[in-house]
Amino acid sequence: MTDPSPQPSIGRWALIVDDHPLFCDALELTLKSVADFAIVRTANSLAAALEELDGLPDPGIILLDLNLPDVSGLDGLLRLKRAAEGAQIIIVSSMTENAVINSAIAAGAAGYVPKHSSRATFKEAMDRIAEGAVYKPGGFVEGEGEDTLPDTDSIERLASLTNQQARILHLICEGKLNKQIAYDLSIAETTVKAHVTAIMRKLGVHSRTQAVLVANEVKFTTLLPSQD
Repeated sequence: MTDPSPQPSIGRWALIVDDHPLFCDALELTLKSVADFAIVRTANSLAAALEELDGLPDPGIILLDLNLPDVSGLDGLLRLKRAAEGAQIIIVSSMTENAVINSAIAAGAAGYVPKHSSRATFKEAMDRIAEGAVYKPGGFVEGEGEDTLPDTDSIERLASLTNQQARILHLICEGKLNKQIAYDLSIAETTVKAHVTAIMRKLGVHSRTQAVLVANEVKFTTLLPSQD
């Protein structure tokens, strides 16, 4: 993480989330040259990113790599969207498959920029997003490859979960029972049961097992590059 001072103002700072220091440095220079961000912070993991966001006004832009040490696929995007609802999140990834781009857009990404893109492409993306559009890279074919990843409807349903519902679903995925979840979150077990019911309704499933399957689908295991 970077030095916490100076304190950023609402919307006028940016956050880069990527575990490659040299690429973070390059993105920081790019952001400062193509957009009016005086303060740019970096984080090398989702946990570090969430720590950066804690207690601060939402950044204007978050640049996010999908493949991080502590998260993969769309899970990081979904969690950052809940943590910084006012931020525009742009995926910056080496994965350029249409299926991945389709899914990221369905999950609420404001844009998708391949890692090999030029500075001019990043400026184009920023300009398009500032106009209220969603930026999609050149060569992207709308709808192509959707059958190789979870359907966008499931992704949109996951994106609709509240922060508390998302936390509870995460604990369900860890195999925890309602009583354990209630203890971990310091809430009543009846409250957990109500949330679980709401989660299953939003996901369109009828059991905790089905909810876990839907949640696990967003990790893109077969498309992510190796961590070795």
